[in-house]
Amino acid sequence: MAANSRLTIAAHVLAWLALAQRRGQEILTSEQVAASVNTNPVIIRRSLGDLRRAGLVHVRRGAGAGWSLARAPEDITLLEVYDAVEQDPPFGMHHAQPNLECPVGLGIRPALGDIYGRVEQAMRQELAETSISDVLRETLRVR
Repeated sequence: MAANSRLTIAAHVLAWLALAQRRGQEILTSEQVAASVNTNPVIIRRSLGDLRRAGLVHVRRGAGAGWSLARAPEDITLLEVYDAVEQDPPFGMHHAQPNLECPVGLGIRPALGDIYGRVEQAMRQELAETSISDVLRETLRVR
């Protein structure tokens, strides 16, 4: 199974927009953002659309078209980004009902559901405590 990278791409996009803003460039095109992420601009536009619907970025059309942050990077949490781009829970259950005649099949969903719920709550708490500004700071520290 492939890992979902929507949150990673969205965090990258927002950190790049924050750095551009810090350097005095308020607007970036999806092509400029795609070059940093090293992916197709269509993927970036899809992510930016999710972020726009969540109120995290603005789009400018026409002359000087592009994308900018809607709020200061320190005011955008990774939880907001996660909620903007992720449609599915982080963990899924079986696609088909397990065998309820089996003692494991009978109890696996409730057992894992409780565990997954606690893990998701801890993850959401960590994301809520981390801003795009924090991500950018750590990203630049790696250099």
